[in-house]
Amino acid sequence: MLEIKNLLLEFGSGDQAVRAVDGVSLSISAGETLCLVGESGSGKSVTALSIARLLPSPPAHYPGGQILLKGRDVLRASRSELRRLRGGVVSYVFQEPGASLNPVFRVGRQIKESLKLHRPEAATDAEVIRLLKLVGIAAAESRMRNYPHEMSGGMQQRVMIALALASEPKLLVADEPTTALDVTIQAQILDLLRELKERLGMSMLLITHNLGIVGQMGDRVAVMYAGQIVEAAPTAELLRRPLHPYTQALIHSAPKLGGGAERLTAIAGTVPNPGSMPPGCRFEPRCAKARPDCARAIPQLIEVKPGRWVRCPYWNAGN
Repeated sequence: MLEIKNLLLEFGSGDQAVRAVDGVSLSISAGETLCLVGESGSGKSVTALSIARLLPSPPAHYPGGQILLKGRDVLRASRSELRRLRGGVVSYVFQEPGASLNPVFRVGRQIKESLKLHRPEAATDAEVIRLLKLVGIAAAESRMRNYPHEMSGGMQQRVMIALALASEPKLLVADEPTTALDVTIQAQILDLLRELKERLGMSMLLITHNLGIVGQMGDRVAVMYAGQIVEAAPTAELLRRPLHPYTQALIHSAPKLGGGAERLTAIAGTVPNPGSMPPGCRFEPRCAKARPDCARAIPQLIEVKPGRWVRCPYWNAGN
């Protein structure tokens, strides 16, 4: 369904260019859910937006790599091809539904606009009502006449999902879809996404920093740090035995059910600024297991077993 090969993304040009994504490779098969994990500033969202070339250019440009969506290279697609891909093949659910929905139009009109673009024969009130019911909105006949501000955050997110599904995409990109929602509504939205993916046979790219969500939703997981993939593996394997020090630190920093009142293990420092990356391993300044040559040698992403990738030459040290 999707294959990203050695993607390079920069903002700006010439000596002022800042590389936000550096050699990222990902793939998603039909019907599969890939979770993309990492701290804020790691490059997850800009990678996802690149799939449909939603970043304004300039300042964004792609000096190298490929993004193959159903075999078509998005980076070489014309404007008319991009219009067909956006929505028709890949749709997005963003993390702030209140900011993504147009405040001056009723939600039914916004869903119908997507239908007119991608499925004009289905641009009817009946189809809008069906989509709202599909995502679990009660009294859909009256709710379609609501403005976004008349709905709760959870209901707005359900409308966003209905809007994304209106064009019947093959790939759904969900960028932290439960941010700013309370725990109960988060669980409902995740259950809804999982149910809809299975019912409609979609693939899904789920961006999150919550490892609990990864365990519930993902078939595979890729961990991103400072614009690079540092580890990729089937979800159960990665959660059971993380190999990269960054992945280990993420898992150890998460609270555990029944863990008592013990202080959590924090990761020292912050994600480096894309304009001033450290030499060598980008995680080295924050890594508790760093060695002297980590600051000099740039580690490569290596396949340690089929389907298991890690960007650390010392992944097996001490095991």
